[in-house]
Amino acid sequence: MVNEEDSIVWVDIDGEKKICTENLCNGVNVYGERLIKIKKVEYRVWDAFRSKLAAAIIKGLKYLPIKYGIKVLYLGASTGTTASHVSDIVGSSGLVFCVESTSRVAREFMTRVATYRSNVIPIIEDARKPNAYFSVTGKVDVVYCDIAQPDQTEIAITNCNMYLKENGYLMLVIKARSIDVTKEPKDVVNNEVTRLERNNFDVKQVINLKPFDKDHAMVSALHG
Repeated sequence: MVNEEDSIVWVDIDGEKKICTENLCNGVNVYGERLIKIKKVEYRVWDAFRSKLAAAIIKGLKYLPIKYGIKVLYLGASTGTTASHVSDIVGSSGLVFCVESTSRVAREFMTRVATYRSNVIPIIEDARKPNAYFSVTGKVDVVYCDIAQPDQTEIAITNCNMYLKENGYLMLVIKARSIDVTKEPKDVVNNEVTRLERNNFDVKQVINLKPFDKDHAMVSALHG
């Protein structure tokens, strides 16, 4: 059975419901994920233990702002596991601008993802310096931030203020232990949510990503 909802496809595989995205590059996987075909359409099984966005969806994300045809600024693309699924969702009419500062990781990202996907634009820059890639991205519909830094929320806010359209969405992964190891993770998350609210964000949902990612939360917020 296939059921499409908010650009995500749910497929029953061996009696278990799995999230999948329609593969933009037939026959090519990115991180060893399973490829399946339903009615001649190829899908990639989305592993929630490898992707915090998949984990958030499984844990009850109410609204996914990433849709066909939009522009996404992805901060902290790493080797491209989640970014590749975002690429599937926005499709050939959308764009995913992927910022990654580590050259070794960026090379792997280029080999695994960008080489095959024309809607993925790699940007080898530090997300703390958004002025460095202003001419490349313009305004985007969604900023997705997954950066393991103490100032990760501030990095996200700065990029949103520069690139995110009015009434665009921020999808922020809060990595509590990267921010402050001395505090309870739930307190760190609450502090970062408050920081967003003080910077003109309407926080729509906060999702604890356990058991997929310990001491992590996904925040969905509307940029006013």
